[in-house]
Order: sequence, then structure tokens, then C-alpha cells
Amino acid sequence: MLWSLVKILVFVALVAAATLGASYLLDMEGGVRIAMAGVEINLSPIKAVIAAILLVVGIWLFLKLLGLLVALLRFINGDETALSRYFDRNRERKGFDALSEGMMALASGEGRKAMSKAAKAERYLDRPELTTLLTAQAAEQVGDRAKAEDAYRKLLSNDKTRFVGVRGIMQKKLAEGDTETAFALAEKAFALKPGHEEVQDTLLRLQAQKGDWKGARATLKAKLRHGSLPRDVHRRRDAVLALSEAKGVFDEDASIESREAAIEANKLSPDLIPAAVMAADGYTAKDQKRNAARVLKKAWEASPHPDLAAAFARIEPEESATDRLKRFEKLVKPVPNHRESRLLMAELNIAAEDFPAARRAMGNLATESPDARTLTIMAAIERGEGAPDAIVKGWLARAVTAPRGPQWTCENCHQIHGHWTPVCDNCGAFDSLAWKEGPATDYQSPVGTSMLPLIVGEIEDKRSTAPMATTPEPVDEPEEALVIPDEPPAGAANASPAEDAEKPKE
Repeated sequence: MLWSLVKILVFVALVAAATLGASYLLDMEGGVRIAMAGVEINLSPIKAVIAAILLVVGIWLFLKLLGLLVALLRFINGDETALSRYFDRNRERKGFDALSEGMMALASGEGRKAMSKAAKAERYLDRPELTTLLTAQAAEQVGDRAKAEDAYRKLLSNDKTRFVGVRGIMQKKLAEGDTETAFALAEKAFALKPGHEEVQDTLLRLQAQKGDWKGARATLKAKLRHGSLPRDVHRRRDAVLALSEAKGVFDEDASIESREAAIEANKLSPDLIPAAVMAADGYTAKDQKRNAARVLKKAWEASPHPDLAAAFARIEPEESATDRLKRFEKLVKPVPNHRESRLLMAELNIAAEDFPAARRAMGNLATESPDARTLTIMAAIERGEGAPDAIVKGWLARAVTAPRGPQWTCENCHQIHGHWTPVCDNCGAFDSLAWKEGPATDYQSPVGTSMLPLIVGEIEDKRSTAPMATTPEPVDEPEEALVIPDEPPAGAANASPAEDAEKPKE
């Protein structure tokens, strides 16, 4: 509205200026005298101005006629396109002007204006790869999905624009949630341009979600070949895909192929915990216990994890608690001070009923980094050493409200998973799960937990060997949930360390 008012005011000002100039010329005295070849012409000021204007127009027309004459001569001399180029030159200029204005409108967020300029450019230009693309992008900007899809489909008919059309429709189907069609279009776009990084990432993500691990490995190899993925990242992700492919083979009860694929994944990335576990289980099933232990030791040295300990226990399932303790000392030897190594040795000593050794293995973990697992182990140690029930229940009370400890957490959406998966169940991100502290749990209201110390007791022990501890934080839990069995958890001497770790938590 304001711009229209400005244009009207400018027009009125120009008319007023022209009128004022004309009146000024009419009031001027004198004039212009032209004498040539015995002919003399006297012009008033206003006539002189009109003559000058006509002279400029005449020169312009002369140049145009001269250009037409030159084009005609060229046509006569055999240039069949000379006349068409002459008449199309002006149309092209208008078309490219409209096209540039449309692109500027699109960049400015004026989608409808861009569509209008694209339609104008299409009338003057024979360049559908430009005008149709501008129309499609402008239609997407204003939310006209039908017009955008129709424009992209027009681009499919041209070899030069086929990739643009396929990619545009693929993105539209992804936005609509039609992953099946998007997957087929992504494969087509990848075949047209295998080096396009966005198409590579989209196809890889859709293949991972669909479980096409073999195709995903081929796409990952293409990313490495075209330089869009570092070599070390490629090895890690290829190992993840190889492991996922092995799990699929395992589901089909083809155990030999599954073991071979798992071993391949472990060789590609020895620190990939699920691959090490699966490879070790494959060796154990073939009674190659030494190879299984070597794989797990190498993985433990890189990244200690409870799943590795459970797989290490499955190598000798029938051994006694004492023998298991001795065998596991070799596993934790490279990183004895790692948190997971200390917790594992504490659990094994509990299973062997050596509670002082379990306390020494724990050290100050319960005070420096308390979580549900460390506090539960301390409760088991206290019960094994014969501490009063109030002390044991105090440790359990703290375990209820303590953090859960490291878990498989998606680094993209922070979703917690019970077990490792190659694709996040929440956001669909590929290879995004990491073993780390998850997000904070729900807020615990102090109103309903103020009576818990009176129910479960406090962490107090007047013996000289008892650790110093603070008063447990209250939690709103029934007393039945905090009762532990009369027998200490050390009774199951032949259970795996992972199972030993789970029992105090229950």
C-alpha cells in the first residue's frame, strides 16, 4: 500500500516537472537558427527540444534498421539463423531479466513473486531447466506441494535436469513420510550422481532404517571413494554395518556366516564392543577359547564394558567363583584402575565371598561417582560383612535416587537404549549410540520422600572399618521395594559377572 502511494507521488511529480519545463520553454525568448546549404530554419525553444527528441528517436530507429539489414545480408549469405537471432535477442533479454528478478525474489522469500517472474521468463526463454526449477523452488517456498511436484516431474524428461527432478521429489516424499518411495528415488539419484554427498547420506540412512546392510556398505564405500568420509570413520561405520549384517544372518540361523561376519566386523574395528562380543561368542561356540579371550582382552583394553565381561564369563561357564576371579585378573590387568575394572573385581570378590577384597576393589567409587550400581554393590558388601539392616537399607535408599550410570545413549537425541543398535530407535540416526551417562532422570519431589530415612535407616556404622558416608537422600518408595534377600549375593558362584551385577540391583 505504501509503495503504491510512493509510485503515485513520483508520477505526479514527474508530470508537474514536465509541465513546468514546457511552460518555461514557451516563455523563453529567442530560439535556435539552423542554416545549411542556403536554407535557414528558425526554431523556438520548445520546437528545438522536440526536434532534439525526434533526432534521438530517429538515430535509434536507424541503428535498428541497420541491424536488421545486416541480419538480412547474413541470411542471404547462408546464415539461416541470422534473422531468428535478431528477433530473439530482445526476447532473451526480457526473459533473462525476468529470470534474474525471480531469483532475487526467491532469495528474498517472496515466493509468489518468484513464481510470477518464472512464468514470465518461461514465455520469453526456451530454457525449461531454469524456469521450471525456479517455479518448483518458489512453489515449495509458498507451500504449494502439488505445483512443486509437477514442476519436478517436468524436469525428469530432460537428461540435464533429471537428477534435479529426482532429488526434488525425493525430498518431498521424505517430508511427507513416504520412506518407501523416497528410498527408491534415493537409489535412482545415487545412480545418476554417486558422488553427491547429500544423496549419499540420505540413501545410507534409509538403507540402515530398512536393514539393507549390504547396500549400505556399498554406499559407505562410495562415500570413501569420493572423499566425503575420512578413512578412520569409514572403518568404524563399515564395522557397524558388518556387525548388523552378521546379526541378520544370525537371525536366519546361519551361524557360520554370522560368525565370519562378526569376526570381520571385529577386525575392522576392534574397539566396537558388540562386534567383539559377537566374535568372541562365535569363537567360543567353535571351542576356540583362546581366540575368544584374545578378542575380549583387546576390546577391554580399548573400552571396558560389562558386555565384554559377560562374554568373557561365557568362555568358561562351569568354573568356580575362585577360578573365575583368577581368570578375570588377566582381563583387567591392562586397565586395573578403570571404573569398570574396579566394579567388575568387586562383583567377582562378592561372588567369591571375599568382602574385604571387594571393599578394597571399590575404593572410593561410592563417594566420588555414586550411581545405582556402585551403591548396590556397597549394600551387598555391607550385608556380606554382617552390617545391620539399617546400613544395608541406607545404601539401597541412595541407590534408588542415584543416577543410573553409563548406558547406551544416542548422541543425537539422547534417547537411552537397553542394548546397542546400529540405528537409534527414536531419531533414526546411524551409529549414534555411545556408552556414557544418560540424561538426568525425572525430578524427585521431596514432599513424598521425607519419611524414607525413618523407614530404611541411615548409612551409619560405628565400626572402624566402615566408610564415611552422608545421610541418604529420601525417595518415595514402598518398604517392600527395598528389602533384600537374607542370603548374600555371593551364593551364585558360577554365575557370570554380568548376572552378578544384576542381582543386587533387583
